[in-house]
Amino acid sequence: MDKRQMLNFTVGPVMSSEAVREIGAEQVPYFRTAEFSALMFENERLVKEFARADEDARVCFMTGSGTASMEAAVINIFTTRDKVLVIDGGSFGHRFVEMLEIYEIPHSVIKPAFGHGVTEAQLAEYDGKGYTGFLVNIDETSVGVLYDIRLISDFCKRNGIFLVVDSISSFLCDPFDMKDLDVQVMITGSQKALACPPGISIIVLSPAAVQKVYSNKPKTMYLDLKLALKNGERGQTPFTPAVGTLRQIHRRLKEIEAAGGVETEIARIGGLAKYFREKLREFDLPFTIVSNSRPNAVTPISPREGVSANQIFLTLKDEYGIWVCPNGGDLKDKVFRVGHIGALEEKDYDTLIRALLDMRDRGLL
Repeated sequence: MDKRQMLNFTVGPVMSSEAVREIGAEQVPYFRTAEFSALMFENERLVKEFARADEDARVCFMTGSGTASMEAAVINIFTTRDKVLVIDGGSFGHRFVEMLEIYEIPHSVIKPAFGHGVTEAQLAEYDGKGYTGFLVNIDETSVGVLYDIRLISDFCKRNGIFLVVDSISSFLCDPFDMKDLDVQVMITGSQKALACPPGISIIVLSPAAVQKVYSNKPKTMYLDLKLALKNGERGQTPFTPAVGTLRQIHRRLKEIEAAGGVETEIARIGGLAKYFREKLREFDLPFTIVSNSRPNAVTPISPREGVSANQIFLTLKDEYGIWVCPNGGDLKDKVFRVGHIGALEEKDYDTLIRALLDMRDRGLL
């Protein structure tokens, strides 16, 4: 099958709308212009609005994957003088741990049980212990767990801890209010619920985070957020950005705004997740949803004993023209994931369910 016709249920890159794809087909314009600056100012306004950020917050648009912005946040916000808590509940949480180790930033690791979020009891162990920072990726998509950001926020507030949140897979998918939660840094990416090509990651900085950026001197050029902030004052970036993707982000943000805003988009994605999970139960497919704290963005699925999750991924891809999300490492044969973000509709999930039923009839499930 022509791979351009594939139906994509991964969690990034995801299916894009026709309007977003049309932008991608255009010639990429020169960007050091007043017109591009105006577009970037509107990108910043809408990202802040959808994140419920402070009016004086700032947004940095980084040309790089979400990991680039994760690393930028770590090295611009924290130093060796800090003491950071980090949730390591999957491959993306562990990425934060690796960054803290590379930059020799003192830290302690919280490891939730598989398929579970962090608990109040786990956090209470660190009350009053002098921690200055907290790193969490709200939606640990590798295992499909949504952490209780309110619980984490309350812990950070009572301990005066600087909260940095990777919302790469949860932005526009689950309710989030940056100002109310006292989140100082929020990170997201172009290829998730923004449903654009990969290449741009986004950092939203509270006023307090902006001050911290200007007071620190990380040993980097490209990831120094002072440069991004200074150039952002004129609607520009310090280096050549992924211009086409930034234009697609603008189109997508305007789509969301026109459709009713962030609440409408969250409801749409949540509705698709509910629809798919109900279909799994309706047809009694031999799967277990392994997460006890499920995000809207993705459903993590374990097949029955003796059936490889990776083989399900391969069969759907090669024989049915459908992508789901595989896993790696120890979870390769244990868990696959079905995403609910991007330009998807209920009828697309009907197609996926039909494929899974056919695989069951063939004895593959």
